[in-house]
Amino acid sequence: MPIRDAATVLVLRRDDKGPSVLMGMRGAAAAFMPSKFVFPGGAVDPGDAQVALARPLDPVCRHRLQLEAGLSPEAIAAAALRELAEETGLLIGQPGSAPCPWPGHAAAGLVPDAAPLVYLFRAITPPGRPRRFDAHFFVTDATAIAGDPDDFSAACDELSHLHWVPLAQVRQLDLPFITEVVLAELAELIDGLPADRPLPRPDTVPFFDNRGPAPVFRQIA
Repeated sequence: MPIRDAATVLVLRRDDKGPSVLMGMRGAAAAFMPSKFVFPGGAVDPGDAQVALARPLDPVCRHRLQLEAGLSPEAIAAAALRELAEETGLLIGQPGSAPCPWPGHAAAGLVPDAAPLVYLFRAITPPGRPRRFDAHFFVTDATAIAGDPDDFSAACDELSHLHWVPLAQVRQLDLPFITEVVLAELAELIDGLPADRPLPRPDTVPFFDNRGPAPVFRQIA
């Protein structure tokens, strides 16, 4: 079974109520992870590589993506921003005149912005699953959203029950195993971080590599 490149975004809100993360539930009839709560994300489309970005990825994040990914880092970052817009209606972009093929950004006069994305995790779906992805997980702060972070009116119907889940309560949801692992990495990344400080890059990016006959866990430096 082919392994498709994919991108996922953890949007983190930090306020006086504590940190929370945006999640939604996949449909019961979905072929991949039905009825599970997940982050916005999906497969990279061929057109993602042609989308102009207002600002590039952080150089270290870009380098880590480029080390092993078969696609360009820009295509993966663009896919993350597109999936966020499609599945939640939330936009991350900068005002600009560069043409954007995505309806939400075009209507708002925004050019997708990769600068707020922090590369957090990579995982390849194990063999034997109905679909397999080489998934790249990014985290971004909710302050990067252009507009109301509680307005999901422009979301498609791929995810239901979109809401901000306090990190302290998120494990009460029905989560895929890899989602729990990524949440643990996020909790470690922001442990002790004041809410007014920007999100740091992790020292390394954990990678669950399931391409070979046996799973390998390593770090992308």
